[in-house]
Amino acid sequence: MTDANPVIHVIDDDDAMRDSMTWLLEGEGYAVAAYASAPAFLAARRDDMRGCLVLDVRMPDMSGLELQERLDALGSTLPIVFITGHGDVPMAVAALHRGACDFVQKPFNDADILSRIQRALELDAVLAARRTRDAALSHRLEQLTPREAEVLRLVVAGRLNKQIADELDISMKTVEAHRARVMEKMGVRTLAELVKAVVALEKDDG
Repeated sequence: MTDANPVIHVIDDDDAMRDSMTWLLEGEGYAVAAYASAPAFLAARRDDMRGCLVLDVRMPDMSGLELQERLDALGSTLPIVFITGHGDVPMAVAALHRGACDFVQKPFNDADILSRIQRALELDAVLAARRTRDAALSHRLEQLTPREAEVLRLVVAGRLNKQIADELDISMKTVEAHRARVMEKMGVRTLAELVKAVVALEKDDG
């Protein structure tokens, strides 16, 4: 079962900062889960989580950067907004290079952190939609017969029907029949849509 409701996961060992952030976000109508440490978040983490992380760079036991690395290894795509002190800006920049969504420097105003969190949630929505699309495409690919999969591979590679017929040693009429079934099973109406769908899936998998 997928958790379709986005939650802002606030991870900070500073009780006052964590409580203040939770109060601010809940006051804006967001669902919030707060954790006093990175290990506490990892213990509660699920693969189907939606939302984003608001993560302090410096924490005992496991730093924000170490948590980011752990999440990357787990295949997590949850966007991360780092909270950093003045001396931690180089660390936050390094986090951005590793794929973090954004960082905000203490002290920050409410409007600033809220706008950055909103962008992170918007990114999460885009990534979730992409995962849904890719899952649907993968399921459709699995419905193809081995021969239809061969025809699809050659069509996407830019082969003409006659070239496909020669390569697979089948008639043009058979190629056209396979191609029509591929289009139907993949849920597309044009060759451009078919190529775009397969290329997008390969890009996301790669």
